[in-house]
Amino acid sequence: MAEAVSAARSGVPKMSMIVIEELTKVFPMGENEIRALNGVSFSIEKGEMVSIMGPSGSGKTTLMSIVGCLDVPSSGTYVLDGSPVEKMNDTQLADVRNRKIGFVFQQFNLLSRTSALENVMLPLTYTGLSARVCREKALRVLELVGLKERVKHHPAELSGGQQQRVAIARALVNDPAILIADEPTGALDSKTGAEIMDLFQSLHRDIGQTVIMVTHDSFIARHTNRVIRLADGIITSDAPNLAPIKAGTPRPEAEF
Repeated sequence: MAEAVSAARSGVPKMSMIVIEELTKVFPMGENEIRALNGVSFSIEKGEMVSIMGPSGSGKTTLMSIVGCLDVPSSGTYVLDGSPVEKMNDTQLADVRNRKIGFVFQQFNLLSRTSALENVMLPLTYTGLSARVCREKALRVLELVGLKERVKHHPAELSGGQQQRVAIARALVNDPAILIADEPTGALDSKTGAEIMDLFQSLHRDIGQTVIMVTHDSFIARHTNRVIRLADGIITSDAPNLAPIKAGTPRPEAEF
């Protein structure tokens, strides 16, 4: 879909970072079952910035959990960066999460008693890298997100926007194949949220980071280059956004 559109536009074949085909997820409920996903298929190219959008109950959280290797589908296939993951066991999934996926959540999820630097170094704990190398990598990504002068500060000493930047740095420190952001501006005021969206857009534009934005907010989704919409466990639309809005653009009054 979007892969073919992009390839045709550029004339250069693109590499799919994610390929999902006929994905289903069924949750048993006594004698009944809930079908959270029902035959979902799409691909995401390396370097794309995509929104997965839908209301509560649409299946987007379930889809995010599977794409993020937090869960496995009931059926269908999922290939991430060339590796089939739908049949992996818990240990294999944990390894893929650590090596290939960076998560950013609405509530930051930082350790309150550790510094920004220590929070960012945490995912490197089991990599086998030396303490010096871990520290250097963490310092580099903190500088990338604009927190070079705040590395020793604890979360309580940082603003909400700064805490989210620490969370983004932590998600980036392992050089993930994909960055998954789940409502990353939901706990922030509009000005700070715009700054965080500007950071995501710059990561996509400047370093080619593959970004998946999970949101219920159409205004946030319009900041990305493509929007996949879900309802009742199926994809209702999957279309490129040819004119993404720039971070800091005022929200239309009708959406307040």
